[in-house]
Amino acid sequence: MTDISRLKRVQLRDVWKNEAQDFTPWLLANSDALGEALGMDLDLHEAEHTVGDFSLDLIGTDLATNETVIVENQLARSDHTHLGQILTYAGGTDPVNIVWVTESFRPEHRAALDWLNERTDEGTRFFGVEISAVQIQDSAFAPLFSLVANPNEWSKEVRGATSASASARSQTYQRFWGLVLDELNRVSPGWTKAKSPSNRQWMMLPSGISVASYGLVSVRDIVRVEIYFGASDAETNLRNFEALRSHRDAIESYVGEALLWEALPNRKACRVSLSHPGGLDNEEHWGEQVRWLVATAARLRAAVDGLGGMPDVLA
Repeated sequence: MTDISRLKRVQLRDVWKNEAQDFTPWLLANSDALGEALGMDLDLHEAEHTVGDFSLDLIGTDLATNETVIVENQLARSDHTHLGQILTYAGGTDPVNIVWVTESFRPEHRAALDWLNERTDEGTRFFGVEISAVQIQDSAFAPLFSLVANPNEWSKEVRGATSASASARSQTYQRFWGLVLDELNRVSPGWTKAKSPSNRQWMMLPSGISVASYGLVSVRDIVRVEIYFGASDAETNLRNFEALRSHRDAIESYVGEALLWEALPNRKACRVSLSHPGGLDNEEHWGEQVRWLVATAARLRAAVDGLGGMPDVLA
């Protein structure tokens, strides 16, 4: 008979002794674990981010949307202090996604997050995540995240739309990127943790390094696949762009087409791209556009991976 053991919960303080010295650094180094629970391609890039006279636990980006994410965490039951802190930090960082991680939520604090999601517009989202730890017999500890509060995206979009045309366009993008997301999960499973399609002109995919992302774009009469260098520093973007361009022949040979290499001197960002006729106006052609976007993105990613992957190429 197969030997089957049982999963048991352990005390959080047995895993992380100190919230600031142990848990916050662990989250910074393992943002993908939290991102999986949130349905985001989460990249946390700074701990103890200064907000006035205070310090926010963690700040980062959802790579699929390029939206700012802030995280406040505690190794205890939710309390009024942390609720006030996360609102203060939101006011000082202007994020789209506000995440509160705690051992357990008091009903009143969970209701507060639900109320905030109901009363704010579609550009502000509050998430409540409960953290626990488990192990099997004497195995290593493992984190367990549970999403217990999140925005009702549909109701926020309907209520938050400022014009019928803007709302309709956002919904059209959501339908289109929903098809792309389905195809992407079929062709390249595991590339993104995103669960909700974008309602904008683009969706971003992780590259393995925070200063660069793979982008899928639908604008005007084209669709485009790109490697986008969007760090906050223009010199960093140009340096990484030139590092990638030094492999131009090998990348274009693998992709099978010449790419457009744009340093974008009038902008802070840089990009490498390949375009194809497209646009959202003729829905009959969406299927062909979706297949081209996903296949081309996979081919471009494979070309970079063949050189060792983005971190090695830009090293």
